[in-house]
Amino acid sequence: MPHAALQSRFEAMLTEHRGIVLKVAFAYARDAADREDLAQEIAAQLWQSFPRLDPARPVSTWMYRVALNVAISSLRKARVRSRHQPLTGEPDVTAVPAPAPPLSGAADAADDRLDVLRTCIDQLEPLSRALLVLYLDDRSSREIAEILGISETNVTTRIGRLKSHLRASVQREQDAAAATTNPASTGGPHGT
Repeated sequence: MPHAALQSRFEAMLTEHRGIVLKVAFAYARDAADREDLAQEIAAQLWQSFPRLDPARPVSTWMYRVALNVAISSLRKARVRSRHQPLTGEPDVTAVPAPAPPLSGAADAADDRLDVLRTCIDQLEPLSRALLVLYLDDRSSREIAEILGISETNVTTRIGRLKSHLRASVQREQDAAAATTNPASTGGPHGT
């Protein structure tokens, strides 16, 4: 197939399924610049492997597999880099963002719950995070198994464990947040 036709087919496929790239980038990168970089890395790897795409298999399955592999590799590289960076000079306090203005009522509570959930998701192992992304995208156990290269039984078991783990993690985070914002009374000023 001529290069121009291949490129045109790839661009159409990427446009149609760009949500996959964005979901994976959002799940594995914390800020907007990192998400954009990761999405570009994913697109580049998709382009490199596009000529080997098996037309008998679903495009979305192939895209998820490539995107998750790139994201997990990127996450591992970032962890290695952060462990080996020497500390030099004074810390850059200007890099710390100013706190966001407080929200009120229900919006503040919803934002807090999302922050807690995001913190819990960030602490997941890369494979569990991939499983969560696929599960939340309503992929079948069969498709998740094919994408991740594990058995359907393993998918089902891991999803059950992941749900339990996230429930417990979210509860711990909420309890910890509540304890720091509303310390329990330890009695009066005289120990009563």
